[in-house]
Amino acid sequence: MLIRCPHCNKTNRLAVEKFSSTPSCGACHKPLFSLPIEINQDNFNEMINQKVKPVLVDFWAAWCSPCKSFASTFTLGAEKNGSEVIHAKVNTEKELLIASEHNIRSIPTLIGFFDGKELIRSNGALSIDQLQNLTNKVIYQL
Repeated sequence: MLIRCPHCNKTNRLAVEKFSSTPSCGACHKPLFSLPIEINQDNFNEMINQKVKPVLVDFWAAWCSPCKSFASTFTLGAEKNGSEVIHAKVNTEKELLIASEHNIRSIPTLIGFFDGKELIRSNGALSIDQLQNLTNKVIYQL
């Protein structure tokens, strides 16, 4: 799978089996999952269908004020829980098909996935405590 490093923006080829370890960027050597990663039509299905690590996806748009304010909270969540849950972002303006397929009607919307199944969904910006509760539900529903 191709994953763009959230630190240096270099593209990395990463085998799904490596998700269970702490994979790092080949260029900057920082952990790939310690910050939210951008996913798109090219890697979305492969990411949510893998069976190694759950994925918490933030559906957002650049014009959305609550999305902008929630971005820092989501980043804190990735810093804290990136070893257990992949934090990913989908720009709904660029990825209309993904947003439509997952019935995104308001943003921000967070969906937790594992093995292609939706585990949990939450609409609206969350506090760090609310995000941690949601993340725990994703982790422990496995």
